[in-house]
Amino acid sequence: MQSLNIDLGERSYNILLGSGLLGKVGKLLSQVLQPSRIVLITHPSLFKLYGEKVLSGLKDQGWTADVIEVPEGETSKTLQQAEKIFDRLLDLQCDRKSVLVALGGGVIGDLVGFVAATYQRGIPFVQVPTTLLSQVDSSVGGKTAVNHPKGKNMIGAFYQPRLVVADLDTLQTLPPNEFRAGLAEVIKYGVISDASLFEYLEKNTEKILQLDNECLAHIIKTSCAIKARVVEKDERESHYRMILNFGHTLGHAFEALTGYSRFVHGEAVAIGMVHAAKLSQQLGKCNEDIPIRLSKLVSKCGLPVDRPDLDPEAIIDSLYHDKKTMNNKIKFILVKEIGVVEIADDMPKEDILKVLHTQV
Repeated sequence: MQSLNIDLGERSYNILLGSGLLGKVGKLLSQVLQPSRIVLITHPSLFKLYGEKVLSGLKDQGWTADVIEVPEGETSKTLQQAEKIFDRLLDLQCDRKSVLVALGGGVIGDLVGFVAATYQRGIPFVQVPTTLLSQVDSSVGGKTAVNHPKGKNMIGAFYQPRLVVADLDTLQTLPPNEFRAGLAEVIKYGVISDASLFEYLEKNTEKILQLDNECLAHIIKTSCAIKARVVEKDERESHYRMILNFGHTLGHAFEALTGYSRFVHGEAVAIGMVHAAKLSQQLGKCNEDIPIRLSKLVSKCGLPVDRPDLDPEAIIDSLYHDKKTMNNKIKFILVKEIGVVEIADDMPKEDILKVLHTQV
């Protein structure tokens, strides 16, 4: 088991990474918390796969957990679904020492984190991410949210987990498209901060797609370490943390305009990254090799590069609903070279429209 620390003062916590950790969640949790009650929140399919293993480990510590199952998919990240969980927590008489355990991917992690942040003004929660995307990105950093029809993650809070337990074994049962979607976030980390990680992905794509354990451990730990450094510098995204949104500005628009049902999150981000790189080249920020190289790696990982057939003006309108847009100015992350990006605080919509009309 490997451990990484997110240093945020009194909100600090560890990310634990390894194989065979699901059955040890109870023991690991007991080292940081003494709950009055534990509620495990997950999808029905994940409970069938991993529920008993987690519950058994909790039972070994003397805890009997209650279970709440949430329907699969991004369409479950809503205020309506959060309200159903609130109702159940109240029925269970959960108090401020109750602990929520989020067993699942980004949808579960974001939703449970939002519920934990707001129930009785905040109760502890633990992330047990089961997808590559959630292990390298959404479970770390304390962003919690639900979606609104007009925008992704528009209603939420910055609220850190007390512990993150990432079991590599869960990736063996992950649907291939979900695994590839997670690779989009790993590629992002290479682009924004680590050229050597990007090169590692280029050289080891086949082994990674074959779920080589050594490769997985390397890319997950490296990604988490990058995100940890960024979050420690700017926990609440006042500015610097925005670099983590490379590819997400357009990606979120694609998701919102297709009803959160056409793309897995990482697929939309992949398309967004390629177009962000093309925009960067168009503006003279990087040479033409960057979008070509990025597009090749994205395609090699089995991810899409072409934007969906959406009205470019509708895409621009969606960008104005993005959380990073302030004073009617679209913020955009541009790439200068692999490993180096910059934040554009006021991206003219005309430049974005031009790249949307361009084939990558």
